Amino acid sequence: MLKVSTYPLGPIQTNCYIIQDNKGNCLIVDPGEEGARIIAKVKKAELTPCAILLTHAHFDHIGAVDIVRDKFFIPVYIHEDEQDWLSNADLNGSARYPTLPRVSIRKADHLITKEGLMEIGPFTFEVKHTPGHSPGSVTYVFSDDHFAIVGDTLFKRSIGRTDLPGGNTNELLASIHDKLLTLDDDFILYPGHEASTTPIDEKDTNPFLNGF
Repeated sequence: MLKVSTYPLGPIQTNCYIIQDNKGNCLIVDPGEEGARIIAKVKKAELTPCAILLTHAHFDHIGAVDIVRDKFFIPVYIHEDEQDWLSNADLNGSARYPTLPRVSIRKADHLITKEGLMEIGPFTFEVKHTPGHSPGSVTYVFSDDHFAIVGDTLFKRSIGRTDLPGGNTNELLASIHDKLLTLDDDFILYPGHEASTTPIDEKDTNPFLNGF
């Protein structure tokens, strides 16, 4: 049984997730800010990180990547369509906000090039390509434990914005309909911001999904 811990970080309160098994191994998803805090949480829980998974490369999801990976000597995974965004402030969005630092991090260690099962250490999960919010947005599905990390594709009673570089509303809605709402109704969907939700709740209450 996997445990998911949620840590809203940085000025935009982006959710960083730490997924741990019962042997103390963990995956770190979207370390967007406050690297020292993430490191402290991992150490306090006496966890052994295996990798950093990125749902996409917007600045508020990647800001602490280098700090965390250098501390634990772990690889970083991102979809191939956003490999260049990590070091490009115009693409990752940090250049839009003059009061915030421009974000540029090193290349990812591994590129996600296709959908399907992935194995990292003791963890097995499915990767779904869910573009729309950004071209390389992905969802990580942990079927045995009935949850998925969905990034900024879908929120509780809302959807991801599509007015940033590479955004596409039709693609976003198709990703939600074909890849997320097809999961079992009671799956827990962990988004990039705010509270978790489920497919059935979004089918019933999300005003952006009328007609699905």
